[in-house]
Amino acid sequence: MKTPFPAELQAKVEASGVIAVLVIDEARHAVPVARALLEGGISAMELTLRSDAAIDAIKAIRAEVPEMLAGVGTVLRPDQVRQVVDAGAAFAVAPGFNRRVVEAAIEAGMPFAPGIATPTDIEAALELDCRLLKFFPAEPSGGLKYLASMAAPYAHLKIRYVPLGGLDAGNMRTYLESPLIGALGGSWIAPRDLIKAEQWDQIRERAAEATKIVREVRGQA
Repeated sequence: MKTPFPAELQAKVEASGVIAVLVIDEARHAVPVARALLEGGISAMELTLRSDAAIDAIKAIRAEVPEMLAGVGTVLRPDQVRQVVDAGAAFAVAPGFNRRVVEAAIEAGMPFAPGIATPTDIEAALELDCRLLKFFPAEPSGGLKYLASMAAPYAHLKIRYVPLGGLDAGNMRTYLESPLIGALGGSWIAPRDLIKAEQWDQIRERAAEATKIVREVRGQA
């Protein structure tokens, strides 16, 4: 069986520390927001399939901002895996675990991180050799304390988690200090309203703030 998320790519995701998670409603905003994130130090992003512009946006980023590690999120159906592959995404992510979607991603060679929120989810993911898992929704589910307790029986398997949901600059440091965390999903960095308003300076500043915290925690400052 192919590895759902290659080690080399996972290393790049973890090096970024934060994956900016965003919704783009107009494809013309894709390149400016990607550049603003990069200027703020964030080199990985998850562009969610929650708008009609998502596929065109990922294509534009891959073509014009190739240094951005651009993935796609909210992949809910097997047929969307092929769309994501054709768009040139670097990886794909889902909010939950759907075996058919994960199997489609493995078959297509698309690096994939499914979402988990329970031990049952983790064990389903392990059956398909998934070792990088999205913990969603992180804070509403119980936060880092809950994750640490849930993850304990699987610690010897070296699973890494990407929490998303309720995180911001105020609590991200605590998550990053945990050895369980590969990277954070940051939906607060480039929220939909700032993208619509073309507030690239604010997005750049938020990215820089998050990057500063990552570097401080991980000894890169």
